[in-house]
Amino acid sequence: MGVPKMEFTEAVAKKLGFYVYRLIDPRNGETFYVGKGKGNRVFRHLVDALVVEDFDETQDGVTEKTSRIREILSTKLNVLSVLHRHGMDEKTAYEVEAALIDATPGLSNEIRGHGSDRGPASPSEIEFRYGLPLLPETNDPIVLININRLEDNSSVEAIYNQVRFSWRVADERVRKAEYVIAVVRGVSVGIFSDVNWMPATDPVFESFSPVPNSTRWGFIGKTAPEDVWQAFVGDRGKRLPDHLRHVQNPIRYWNIS
Repeated sequence: MGVPKMEFTEAVAKKLGFYVYRLIDPRNGETFYVGKGKGNRVFRHLVDALVVEDFDETQDGVTEKTSRIREILSTKLNVLSVLHRHGMDEKTAYEVEAALIDATPGLSNEIRGHGSDRGPASPSEIEFRYGLPLLPETNDPIVLININRLEDNSSVEAIYNQVRFSWRVADERVRKAEYVIAVVRGVSVGIFSDVNWMPATDPVFESFSPVPNSTRWGFIGKTAPEDVWQAFVGDRGKRLPDHLRHVQNPIRYWNIS
């Protein structure tokens, strides 16, 4: 299995600046990945998908995007790519990427776009979100985890089960955390204490169908005390300040070095 050698000339790459691109499945015309980059970034996904000769879809780090690319190449077809917008600075490219991700269903992107908390919302949702009080400043070591959307917000237990498994984290940093805050679109929805982080392969997570040999982590803990919950979540959630919101990684470390 191979891919044609493709790259921009140096002169063309300089003219492109930052760009936003789409990867398209030639079998059905479906866009399955949106990204931003410069230079030859748009071509790297195909090359990276073929790095591991003994391909195993259960292997940690083998994403839905990688699996899709491998599947396409196995049929002797090539992934199609389109530069959706180019000639931008990086900040603008982040915004265009995020808007395109929000507007494209069924993507294999593991992480939502930059500023996903500013994504699609009804006027009433906007009014509700920005009417919330800000998360208070604190010196407590906290890990914030963006879970994109709540699958079930009917109980604190449901939020806990969604946020606690499984993540790529710096284990030496998360172990310093006193609390974990669950975040949905820039709003805190739960906070948990007495947190104990452990590899996702630990038997304690067997109900989550852990992946063998995974390098991801999960945690066990309990609902934070009532006074802590009211301070950081309250009855409707607390809005995250700018310095905690605008990152792509779902894991954020607050007061943890």
